[in-house]
Amino acid sequence: MTESFMWVEKYRPMKLSSIINQKEIIGSLKSLLKNISEMPHLMFSGSAGIGKTTTSLCLAREILGNSWREYTLELNASDERGINMVRDRVKKFARFSGLDTKIPFKLVILDEADEMTADAQTALRRIIEDTAGHCRFIMIANNISKIIEPLQSRCAVFKFTRISEEEITGYLEEICKKEKIKYNKDGLKALYLYSEGDMRHSINMLQATASLGIVNEDNVKASAGLAKISDVGEILKIALSGKLTDARNKMVELIKIYGMSESDFLKYLNEECYKLKTDHLSDILESIAKYDYRLIIGANPEIQLSALLAELGKIGK
Repeated sequence: MTESFMWVEKYRPMKLSSIINQKEIIGSLKSLLKNISEMPHLMFSGSAGIGKTTTSLCLAREILGNSWREYTLELNASDERGINMVRDRVKKFARFSGLDTKIPFKLVILDEADEMTADAQTALRRIIEDTAGHCRFIMIANNISKIIEPLQSRCAVFKFTRISEEEITGYLEEICKKEKIKYNKDGLKALYLYSEGDMRHSINMLQATASLGIVNEDNVKASAGLAKISDVGEILKIALSGKLTDARNKMVELIKIYGMSESDFLKYLNEECYKLKTDHLSDILESIAKYDYRLIIGANPEIQLSALLAELGKIGK
C-alpha cells in the first residue's frame, strides 16, 4: 500500500464521465449542463454506495469550477434533521448576498434528505421557492417515498441503479493494481457479495483486507468479521432450544471479540432461519424484523439482541 489515505476518497471520481454504471443519468445531466442557467433542482434516489453523492460533487465542480467549495453547501440531513438546520444553515447560505457575478448560482447538497422531519421539509420547500433565482438544490435520498410530494414535484428526479458485480470487481482490481497489492478473483468477488453492490463499502473493505496481505476470500471474511458466520446458525439453534445464557455468551463473543456488527448478526441470523426445518419460521422471522427495527431507531443493541434470543427460546418451546 502506498499511503494511509482513505481509498474511498482517493479513488472517488472527480468528473461525471468517470462515474461507474449510471450512463443514462450521466447523459441526462450532461445535457442539462449545456444550459446551466435553466438547470432545475435535482433529486437523486437509490440504495447506498452507488454514486449519488459522488455525482453531486462532480456536478458542483463542473458548474462552479475552482470556486465550487466556496459556493457549495454540503449537509448530511441525517445528522441535522430538524427545522433549525433548515432555518439556520440552509436559509443563511442560500440567500443572495455574496454571489460572484461569474457564478451561475449557489448549490446546496442535502445528503440523506429522506431523514429530514416533515416540518423541516416543509420549511425547505419555501426556501427553494424564495431562492430559485440564485440557488439550486440537490437532494439525495435512499428512500424517496419519505420525501414530501411538494419537494419531489420541484425537482428533476433521477433513480440510480445497482452497480453490477463485473463493474465493481473491475474497479476494485484497478485499485489493487495502483496500490500494488496482491489479490485473486475470488477475493474480489467476496468483496462484492459482502458489500451487496455498495461501491463505497466494497472499497473500504478492500483497504481493510489489504492490511492482512493478499486480498483473497479468507482474508475478506476475516477483515469483515465473517470468519465466524457459521456460529450464527449455532446460536440460533441454542436459543431455540431454550439455553438463553449459552446463546447470549456466544453472541457477545461474536460481536465483542470477533467484531461482527449487530446488524450483520441479524442479517446472518435471518439467512440461517431458512436452513432450519421448523414449523415456526414465520414467528422467528417476525421477531428478527421487530428487533432489527428497534436497533434502527436507536435502542441498546446488546439489550435488544439478548431479548431477541429470549423470544426465540419461547418460540422454540
